[in-house]
Amino acid sequence: MAIHITTLLILTILYCVESTPLFSSEDEYHFKSWMSKYNRRYDLEEYYHRLQIFTENKKMIDRHNAGNHKFTMGLNEFSDMTFAEFKKTFLLTEPQNCSATKGGHVSTNGPYPDSVDWREKGNYVTPVKNQGPCGSCWTFSTTGCLESVTAIATGKLLLLSEQQLVDCAQAFNNHGCNGGLPSQAFEYIKYNKGLMTEQGYPYTAQEASCKFKPEMAAAFVKEVVNITKYDEMGMVDAVARLNPVSFAYEVTSDFMHYKDGVYSSTVCHNTTDMVNHAVLAVGYGEENSTPYWIVKNSWGTYWGMNGYFLIERGKNMCGLAACSSYPLPLV
Repeated sequence: MAIHITTLLILTILYCVESTPLFSSEDEYHFKSWMSKYNRRYDLEEYYHRLQIFTENKKMIDRHNAGNHKFTMGLNEFSDMTFAEFKKTFLLTEPQNCSATKGGHVSTNGPYPDSVDWREKGNYVTPVKNQGPCGSCWTFSTTGCLESVTAIATGKLLLLSEQQLVDCAQAFNNHGCNGGLPSQAFEYIKYNKGLMTEQGYPYTAQEASCKFKPEMAAAFVKEVVNITKYDEMGMVDAVARLNPVSFAYEVTSDFMHYKDGVYSSTVCHNTTDMVNHAVLAVGYGEENSTPYWIVKNSWGTYWGMNGYFLIERGKNMCGLAACSSYPLPLV
């Protein structure tokens, strides 16, 4: 009997050793520090699963930062996720047909200033928000742009409701937490006769029935202006002369770890059918001879440069010029 118990004990120990991934004490130290910072808790099995993903992500980040790149990567709140998980939770999952073959924006011939930043022009850009675990980036790009164009026209900067768009804009080919497009959301606001404030219709990061109250609408759209497909200079013209501009592009795995610098990629696509994230261009500039866009994201202020990122300008990087738009406010 004693022999059987001993044999069983040895087999159990061997099984545990074989089935538990081997990590260095340094790996665990980094992971536990990260868990403490982001207030994460796991059961034992999940702990080792997330530790493995975290360690692989950290190695990729360290490898990237040791190379010669225009942007750096860093640990953030997504560092225990695979890109497949991240994509499913935070990006547009429905295919987006986003192009305006011939847009309504009419460009001038310039000249344009070397740099523009609407955050510095006045009280025209609302603080960075956080979409949470819902593919509702399109609603934040929409509200961010309408907030800015309304403030430029009226001098009043309002916080507008993303949740109304998540819950109510389906008839305009939008899909709540599964995606949509700013241009389609602007159309919804135009024909729906208005968008409520954040306070009047607060964000929950999940879909629910529509609770729009027309009498509480606070911002309105007179017309939707699409910029012609792939016309990145049209985007420059609009941002330089008029207001921030909504756009969509393709996020690939390295972007979820972006920290600072000018992002560029050799693996993302530049076509209209691959875009999976919508954001807001609030300005542009140039760094070490590399032109860039200044972009407001919706993943909170702990991601990137206090919630912002720079992306290379002039190359339709990751399809960013595939489907850009902005509304004319009705004031």
